[in-house]
Amino acid sequence: MIFDHTLIHDSHALLLALLAALCIGMSKAGLAGAATLNVVLMAEAFGAMPSVGLVLPLLIFADLMGYAINHKGGSWRLIVPLIPPAALGVVVGWGLLHRIDSAVARPVIGWTIILLLAFKLLLDLKREAFADLHRHRLFTWGIGVAAGTTTMLANAAGPVMTVYLLAHRFEKKEYLGVFSRFFLFINLLKIPFSADLGIINEASLRTNLVLMPGVVAGIFLGWALLRRMSQPVFERVMFVLTLVAAVRMVW
Repeated sequence: MIFDHTLIHDSHALLLALLAALCIGMSKAGLAGAATLNVVLMAEAFGAMPSVGLVLPLLIFADLMGYAINHKGGSWRLIVPLIPPAALGVVVGWGLLHRIDSAVARPVIGWTIILLLAFKLLLDLKREAFADLHRHRLFTWGIGVAAGTTTMLANAAGPVMTVYLLAHRFEKKEYLGVFSRFFLFINLLKIPFSADLGIINEASLRTNLVLMPGVVAGIFLGWALLRRMSQPVFERVMFVLTLVAAVRMVW
């Protein structure tokens, strides 16, 4: 059968995983609020630790599509200052995952997402406060380490990276180009660390093949929703759904 030797063992897990794959695609189409929801859906379907490794190849697949679409905006040079601290953050996240088991990982990821949602609220309220932060090297290193750690722990560094990009005040085309380059780089960097943890394996890769059409469908769905629904409304809906799911992970 199609689901033999995958992590999908029942229809409930399949439904949640397909919804998560749709969220990944929608986030790459421009509906950023869908990105964090996919983390909690996957954790609900497969468990906190396995879901981190399962999501990674799907994100890379979506990042490659995003880079192909946005490669004319930004440049690789603009992410160079973030590479050393982000790599350090990945190592920190890898070390943390080495020291916690699945029972602990679930609330850790839940709290990480809740903190990132709170961070996003602060960002929305205080956008102007970040206007000149990019001039400080400490800010760049802090963002890089935080992005690397949160993306290794929960594939949820979008709000952190948003602060960095808003501080630079990039135009939309350049913003999307830098964003897609950074996550393509950081997600490729995470592969050997995730493989070392055993969360990328033959069963997870077979599961990825089943779910990849959902990512593609999510990209097209995201473009359709953007034409019919304002991004602020969509972002608020995704925020509430993600918060509810994250609270469930904690408790």
